[in-house]
Amino acid sequence: MNKNTVTSDADKPSPDSIVLIGFRGSGKSTVGRLLSQQLGRPFIDTDVMITHAAGETIKDIFDRGGESLFRKLESEAVRQATHIPGAIISAGGGAVLAAENARRLRDCGWVIWLDAPAQVLWARINADTASQSSRPNLTSAGGLSEVSALLAQRKDIYASVADVVVAADRSPESVAAHILNLMLKRQNHIPE
Repeated sequence: MNKNTVTSDADKPSPDSIVLIGFRGSGKSTVGRLLSQQLGRPFIDTDVMITHAAGETIKDIFDRGGESLFRKLESEAVRQATHIPGAIISAGGGAVLAAENARRLRDCGWVIWLDAPAQVLWARINADTASQSSRPNLTSAGGLSEVSALLAQRKDIYASVADVVVAADRSPESVAAHILNLMLKRQNHIPE
């Protein structure tokens, strides 16, 4: 290490968290809440952190400052979330697009990619009326075309950040149970 380099423990992520990544509609928030309840750990949703800090919806943030403002707020939310010991963190679908966010999330614990086909994601997004009014389209295409295109762009990034991939095209309860089983195997050093 360079003798002029100063490191701060205050900027180091807590290493014992569970981080859920994946596309919008993959179930990160729902599964995260279930895991939080079952494990007695704090649940942190970076999208909720952003809307609370900004005092407006994600759609309003995009309208006011575009995606660049949202991504800046998202990076700060990721920084804060990764410092909460033992947290279950639901990271926004695009959080891992920024290399620093991806590094922080990996450094803070076990990263799980909730993966589902574009059609399943779109059906969930389309059925969530509250989300439709508070979140913007990210491309001019919108709909299933947008989900398919963005998912194709992000799959390699999700895969590179994740320690494990969990199929999320089933009920949140089933996904949470599967993750708990994987945790048990991991703690007992049993191959997955």
